[in-house]
Amino acid sequence: MTTGKGSVTVVGGGLAGCEAALQLADRGFDVTLYEMRPEVTTGAHTTGALAELVCSNSLKSEGEETASGVLKKELHALGCRLLAAAEECRVPSGSALAVDRELFSAKVEREISARSNIKVVRREITDFPPAPAIIATGPLTSGALARKIAEKTGSERLYFYDAVAPVVDADSVDMTKAYFGGRYGKGGDDYLNLPMNKTEYEAFYEALVNARTVVLKDFERKELFEGCMPIEELASRGKDTMRFGPLRPVGLRNPVTGESAYAVVQLRRENAAGNCFNIVGFQTNLTFGEQKRVFGLIPALAHAEFLRYGVMHRNTYIKSPETITYGFRLKGDEAYYVAGQLSGVEGYVESIMSGLIAAVNLARELDGEAPAVPPVTTVTGALSRYVVECEGDFQPMNANFGLLPFAEGVGKKERKKYYHDRAVRDIMQFASDTRFLP
Repeated sequence: MTTGKGSVTVVGGGLAGCEAALQLADRGFDVTLYEMRPEVTTGAHTTGALAELVCSNSLKSEGEETASGVLKKELHALGCRLLAAAEECRVPSGSALAVDRELFSAKVEREISARSNIKVVRREITDFPPAPAIIATGPLTSGALARKIAEKTGSERLYFYDAVAPVVDADSVDMTKAYFGGRYGKGGDDYLNLPMNKTEYEAFYEALVNARTVVLKDFERKELFEGCMPIEELASRGKDTMRFGPLRPVGLRNPVTGESAYAVVQLRRENAAGNCFNIVGFQTNLTFGEQKRVFGLIPALAHAEFLRYGVMHRNTYIKSPETITYGFRLKGDEAYYVAGQLSGVEGYVESIMSGLIAAVNLARELDGEAPAVPPVTTVTGALSRYVVECEGDFQPMNANFGLLPFAEGVGKKERKKYYHDRAVRDIMQFASDTRFLP
């Protein structure tokens, strides 16, 4: 495993770490990729596979009118490796990109193994390795390394709590009380809809808000992340809150009866075989027994077999505006970069993006070139700048159009298309000007 261009260490075999390792290898560097699993596991992972998707299997919308869709187009222009792998492992999910998580992990592992200049080491890293290195240990960074990161960055470790949705066996869903169909007729049979009438919904609501949860301390409850709110927390905000969120019935109508429902729970395929589904938007901290009891009040799930119960876990991230500079580089003389959710981006594709940007900029630094960060008119550039420039209370951030410069003089109806067209144009120009691709 010697290319003569130099050696780089990547710590963490998640989405960001795998993307970073592939980018560095393709640029001629020898990469040692450390992953502590399966030797040391976490409270949320279930396998030792690289690039394991812990929460949902959805990489969000591909629509041009969404920031997530624009981000995907930008990453394609920048030569993203994992996004291409995800598209080969997709399962039906309407306008979203969802994957068979096992096939996806296997695909990424094959991509890693195919590079003779990547060596995978299954061992926990408890301190910073010698530079140059990328730390991409994710939201479930082990305690020992997290303490070293806090020491090195000089800032108090921050965190929020994240929750995972349950997965049920497809054969255990009562199909007489469910129907396939996308919202407003889009997406064919990508989602399985579980309708409830008002009486059924109110019984479910009452049981949910009074159900037993895994006990959180008061300070922990304050750290819940709005972008992944447990369903019981959402319900506690009001009886109809869920009906304006993940259980909204708008745009859904039973294709046989033509009826609309009072509330609709949606299931999304978890794998290509279609033999299991996750309950969309049902991240939860209910005890396992309560999940079976309360979610069983949804008529179609009365006899559901749970293949995975929902869990809650701590997500660790650094105070990036105080500790990193552009391109996800830690401040200081040594070439250390941080990528993934540890850096303060939130979401699968956002993590992949940060691994790509960190790897390319580390490669550029080692080659004596200036950093290269896409312009703020792109979702990639805006999010990369957010983690550096955010003022006030720093919170993990998903891709969103609110990060982009406002489109002055563009009408509301045309604004999203304008953001899309501007971002695609500018990312292509950036890639060409900076010779970004290997």
